[in-house]
Amino acid sequence: MDDAALLELPEDPTLLRRIILAERADHAAALNKRDALLTRRDESIQLLSQDNQLLRHRLAALLRSSYGPRAERFDPRQLLLFGLLVPRIESVAPASTSRSKSPNRSKHGRQKLPDHLPRLPIEHDLDESEKACPCCGKERQRIGQETNEQLEHVSSSFIVLEHIRHKYACGHCNCGKCQKCDGNAHVDLADKPRQPIEKGLAGPGLLAYVATSKLADHLPLYRIEQIFSRQKVNINRSTLCGWIAATAGVVGPLYKLMCDRVRQSAVLHTDDTTVPILHEGHCRQGRLWTYVGDEHHPYIVYDYTPTRSGQGPLGWLGIWKGFLQADAYAGYDKLYARGDVLEVACWAHARRKFFDATESDPARALWMLEMIRRLYAVEAENAQDLLVRRQSQSAPILEQIRLWLTEQQTQVLPRSPIAGAIGYALNQWPALIVYTTDARLSIDNNVSERALRRVAVGRKNWLFAGHDESAQAHAMLWSLIASAQRHEIDVQFYLRSVLAHLPTFTSESADELKNYLPDVWKRDLMAEQQAALSAHHATLVRPIIR
Repeated sequence: MDDAALLELPEDPTLLRRIILAERADHAAALNKRDALLTRRDESIQLLSQDNQLLRHRLAALLRSSYGPRAERFDPRQLLLFGLLVPRIESVAPASTSRSKSPNRSKHGRQKLPDHLPRLPIEHDLDESEKACPCCGKERQRIGQETNEQLEHVSSSFIVLEHIRHKYACGHCNCGKCQKCDGNAHVDLADKPRQPIEKGLAGPGLLAYVATSKLADHLPLYRIEQIFSRQKVNINRSTLCGWIAATAGVVGPLYKLMCDRVRQSAVLHTDDTTVPILHEGHCRQGRLWTYVGDEHHPYIVYDYTPTRSGQGPLGWLGIWKGFLQADAYAGYDKLYARGDVLEVACWAHARRKFFDATESDPARALWMLEMIRRLYAVEAENAQDLLVRRQSQSAPILEQIRLWLTEQQTQVLPRSPIAGAIGYALNQWPALIVYTTDARLSIDNNVSERALRRVAVGRKNWLFAGHDESAQAHAMLWSLIASAQRHEIDVQFYLRSVLAHLPTFTSESADELKNYLPDVWKRDLMAEQQAALSAHHATLVRPIIR
């Protein structure tokens, strides 16, 4: 307080006391008002915090329902992180009772095959010329046999194939006096045909069933494990996973041949989709690519890459040249830049963008959808040659669409959905009209999208692949399955034939590999194998595989 203010104060102590009390009252009122404002602010902050917490909870629940695990596991010890005590829960069972393993839990490793399964003996004997002793020339005597069991799948049931390999030895030479044989009995054992998994439990039919169930019927391995357990055949899912990998290894040469044939196509359809890969406790996104050959090379093959890098299709296609029909993925640009690969765009992709814009700009979007419908109507006609129809009917429609797109591009809002659809169509326009120049080309890339549908359906069931090698094994087996389905072949029967015969191939018989391409196999061998299989089911004799 300055000197001037002190001179204005009254000299009377009573008046001074009144002034001080009034100042104190005003100050207290100001403090109370401030406290009330702070209280209301704290209450508002608390309400906002509660609302925020509720919204976070709802968001977490939504994300978990879509992407997270369904199990609601909770460890009471987590309460200690928040300074809370873990409540004690009295056990109903006596304290001395220990938790034992479930008797139904399947064990790892090979188990004894159930006795109730029918046994079908298959004898492997020496030829009459091989029974003669190489020392004295006399016929050797049978001294025993070796028997091993192989689990086979026939008509949705299990049988155990007992491969009995007869042993022969000479009873005249094992005397210790013959200098030629030096006491050797010349024991010989009958050969057994090579199996897909040497010394393995599964036969070719069972391997074909497991591969078909998972990759064609989209059954996770744990469900196949449950199906087997209903017949008291306990095969652990880790074993089934190993069978899938071994099956892919057997068909590897045939897969490579199919890839080489597809790369001979003049027209290729390609697309890619994600494949979740289990990695260090979480999933990362791998990529599965499909390549659909033309009518002269009617195969569908798949390839896996850990990422969506453009090196994936560049490395797979190599020096290939021709028409490549794909989406607008920038990873193909290096192929198009070479000049020997011509881009063919997809009208289904362009149409989808206009369809998405129907709610924001229905007039323009519906007009464009109608024009695209007319383009597809031309493709559905059978009146005359396809190329003639495209040049006489589709070309005028396309020119009308181009003029309309150019005009509308300057009239729509730059960041609107319809502007994005128009921009996509104009950017892809040279590639969108290429299909009118060659009758071998298609108006869209739906054939490759349909090829990837089995992958999308499968990952909704088995969720992820264990690692990159597993995803590549799936790609190899999907190639055989998709190509067989393209030719309307019984996938399981085809895989069984392939798995039964490919292990017996040598370097000298590599030329016979082409006989197991799906189209060649169907044309030359289907009738014969169907007859053999029907005879096998009718008589219940030894399995007959061509």
